[in-house]
Amino acid sequence: MRWILLAIIYIILVAYGYQAIKTLTKNKWFYALFVGLALLVVGNFIFQFTIASDSRVLSQPKSEAFGFLLAFMSFSLVIAPILLSEDIVRFLTGLYHKFSPSKKNFHVPTRRKFISQVALGLAAIPFSSLLYGMYKGKYDFRVLKYTLHFTDLPTAFDGYKITQISDIHSGSFDDKGKIEYAVNLVNEQKSDAIFFTGDMINNKASEMIPWKDVFGKLKATDGKFSVLGNHDYGDYVTWETEAKKHENLQELIQIQKDIGFDLLLNDSRFIERNGERIALVGVENWGRGPFKKAGDLKKAAANINKNDFKILMSHDPSHWEDVVIDDDYKYHLTLSGHTHGMQFGIEIPGWIKWSPIKWRYKYWAGIYKETDQYINVNRGFGYLGYPGRVGIWPEITVIELKKGPDLA
Repeated sequence: MRWILLAIIYIILVAYGYQAIKTLTKNKWFYALFVGLALLVVGNFIFQFTIASDSRVLSQPKSEAFGFLLAFMSFSLVIAPILLSEDIVRFLTGLYHKFSPSKKNFHVPTRRKFISQVALGLAAIPFSSLLYGMYKGKYDFRVLKYTLHFTDLPTAFDGYKITQISDIHSGSFDDKGKIEYAVNLVNEQKSDAIFFTGDMINNKASEMIPWKDVFGKLKATDGKFSVLGNHDYGDYVTWETEAKKHENLQELIQIQKDIGFDLLLNDSRFIERNGERIALVGVENWGRGPFKKAGDLKKAAANINKNDFKILMSHDPSHWEDVVIDDDYKYHLTLSGHTHGMQFGIEIPGWIKWSPIKWRYKYWAGIYKETDQYINVNRGFGYLGYPGRVGIWPEITVIELKKGPDLA
């Protein structure tokens, strides 16, 4: 049923795109090219999602098929309502002339060509943006820097600098040079510690094997720490047995160790300087709704004190909203990811920050503060689903901790 519905919607959209092109040119080659591309794009999409592989596994070919379909449909989605509105106006005008003899000599000049030009011009914006996002935007890494003040930060950690990356999704990568560039960019920040907040893979641990050496070059004075995200458990692929699924998770855990990450599975660590310390707490994935809830905050914090300065790593920001904020312990800074900022939106610093993902997640990108507790929701290092980014760029977060009141 869903394929029939998709086909109907697609045919309607393509029909309006065809009309717009036909209005502007009489060259039949353009018609043939447009129809040929329309059939190729939808045909490849259906093939990839029904025949090519396990329907639950989001492979690179599937992502690309989805990306091209999204770009092509965005083109027609802009054109369709504009030309439909014109069709309605023309229809009503025709009725007016038919049933109003006194106005039979009233002439309405044709606007179809002009409307089609406007529609095609507007449609080119999302179409070209989505294609740009697929080929350039997905590797347009941005370093975002924040300074956060805490009155109870241990003095020895005044000026302490951390780097956060999240949502690597290595199964989507297709350009080793770009990833090497991003890893070098992380190292250039010369942070005291690096935190990775989950989703190293899309489906299987084997996706990370080609990238072990690259990410193994990440360096930080006090170490590299990590937690698991919802994709790391292998829940989105069909396994022959539960034992195979468990083996996959154990392989990923070993890969993280090989890279040099200290993986925190509902556990904690301390970083000490000059007789003072801060606590690092890492929970397994906990997500609102259908997402895995393996995270156990009480267990993770069992070995720390209530008065310790605490940095929490938790993949899904809904955990912070639903559990962490109201916990008896005060978690000074929580580091999350998961949302990707939907990989699409508009951000102009100091003016606008918007993405459709905000309708699902209250805390979806950047720094937020509630009850003297901060969270940073990283926009993600990699990408998933749509194989690109538009407006919401891949992020490397650098946070400096400062002792003192927040004067902002």
